[in-house]
Amino acid sequence: MPVRLIESLATTGPLAEVFSDASVLQALLAFEVALARVEGRLEVIPQDAAQVIAEAAIPANFDAAAIAHEASHAATPGVPLVRAITEQVRNRSAGAAGFVHWGATSQDLCDTAMVLLLQKARPILDGGLARLESALRRLSQQHRRTVMLGRTWLQAAPPITFGLKAAGWFGAVQRGRQRLHAAFEDALVLEFGGATGTLAALGKDGPRVARALAEELGLGCPEAPWHTHRDRLAGLVCACGVLGGSLAKMARDIVLLAQNEVAEASEPAGSGRGGSSTMPHKRNPVGCTLALAAAQRLPGLVASFLSAMAQEHERAAGGWQAEWPIVADVVQSTGLAITSMADVADGLHVDADRMKANIAATRGVIFAERASILLGRKIGRDRAHSMLEEASRTAIATNRSLREILAESPEITEHLRPAELRDLDVAERYLGAAEEFRRGLLASLPTGRAGRSKSVQRRPDGKRSAGKAKTRRKK
Repeated sequence: MPVRLIESLATTGPLAEVFSDASVLQALLAFEVALARVEGRLEVIPQDAAQVIAEAAIPANFDAAAIAHEASHAATPGVPLVRAITEQVRNRSAGAAGFVHWGATSQDLCDTAMVLLLQKARPILDGGLARLESALRRLSQQHRRTVMLGRTWLQAAPPITFGLKAAGWFGAVQRGRQRLHAAFEDALVLEFGGATGTLAALGKDGPRVARALAEELGLGCPEAPWHTHRDRLAGLVCACGVLGGSLAKMARDIVLLAQNEVAEASEPAGSGRGGSSTMPHKRNPVGCTLALAAAQRLPGLVASFLSAMAQEHERAAGGWQAEWPIVADVVQSTGLAITSMADVADGLHVDADRMKANIAATRGVIFAERASILLGRKIGRDRAHSMLEEASRTAIATNRSLREILAESPEITEHLRPAELRDLDVAERYLGAAEEFRRGLLASLPTGRAGRSKSVQRRPDGKRSAGKAKTRRKK
C-alpha cells in the first residue's frame, strides 16, 4: 500500500501496510474465522456452520469504507462488521448465520484484531533495530581510537572517542530493544471475555474456547479477559516512547555534529536525499530530522494513551475507543524513527581529521581539568582550580595555547615537570576509561530473538505455563 501523502513524514511503507484498511479488515475477519473454527472443532457450534462462516468471512466480500462509515453509529467497527458477516453467511445458510460471533463481544473482536496487527508490526520494528545495532557496533569498532571533543552544555570539554559515543547510542538502542521485546511478549495476548468478561454465554466451555482460540491465532492466553485493564498495551506504548527518546538523542547529536561550523559527521548523501528546493549546496540531515519529528509526536501520544487508562467498570465509554489511532500512530512513529536512524548509521560519514582540528582549535583549554588535577596533588584542589581558571582566560584572550601560558608561570612550573606540560594537550593520553566503557557497552546482552513470543497460558491444573507461541494458521 502506498503511504498517504499526509502521513509521508510519519510512517514507513511496511508499517502503513500493517495499519491499512485491508490489513485491519483481515485482522478483524481472522478473529471471527478462528472463533468459528475453534467453536466448531469443540462442538460449541455446528461444524458445518463454522465452515460456512469461514468461507463467507473473506476480505473480498466486505467494503472496509462502508464499515468505517457505519462504525460511527455504533462507536465500534465491530457491530457493522458482525452485521455484514452475518448477512454474508445468511446468503449461504440461514441456520449458520445465527452462530456468527458466538459468545463474543465487539471489544473482543477489536482488541484482538489490534493485537494481531501488533504481531505483524513486531518483526518490522525488530528488523530495523537489528540493522541499527549492527551499524552502531561497526561504527564504534571502527572509531574506537578516533578522538573528538567531549561537549557539555554544548561547550568544548575534555576529549572522548567517537567509538565511545557510538557505543553509548548502541547501548541505549539495545536497552530499548529489550524493553520493546518484553513489552511485545506481554501484550500479544488474546482478548476474549464476552459481554462482561466472564464468557457466561459459553458456560463451562468458555475457558477452553479461549485457550483454543489463542492457540489458533498464535497469541498468548491471559489469566482472564482484560477489557478495561490496558496495562499490557500501555507497557508497549511506553516502551515505544522511551525508545523514541533514545533515537532522538542519537539524532540530535548527529544533527549538531553535522553543522557546517562543526562538520565532524554527516548523513549519507544521494540523489534526492537531503537537498533543498532553493539552495543547491544543502546537505540536510533528513534521517535525523524524521527521527526527531517522530520523537516530538511520541510523548503526546503516550500521554494520550495513559490518560485513557481510567476505564469504567467492565466496558469503557471513550477510553477504549480512543486507542486504535493512538496505538497505530505510536508504532508507526517508532518504526519511522528506527528506519531513519538505521539508514543514517549505515552510511554515516565521520571526519576524524576535522575532529582533531576542532580539538586543536580550543588551544588546549579543554585540558585545564587535567592540569588542575596534576597541580592539585601538589598545592591543593581549590588553589589549582583558581590558577587554571586564570590561565585559561589568558589563553583564550591572547589566542595562545594553555600549555604555553602554563610554561611561563614559575608558580606552575615549580610543581609540573616539563614532560607533564609537554604531554598536557595530547588527547589520546586523557581518555580515562573510555575504551573500557566502550567495550562494556558493546558486550551487553543482546535481545532475544524477536517473534519467538511465549504465551501465558493455564494448564488444566490451573498453574501457569509458558510455551512458544504457535504461528497463526493461514485462513
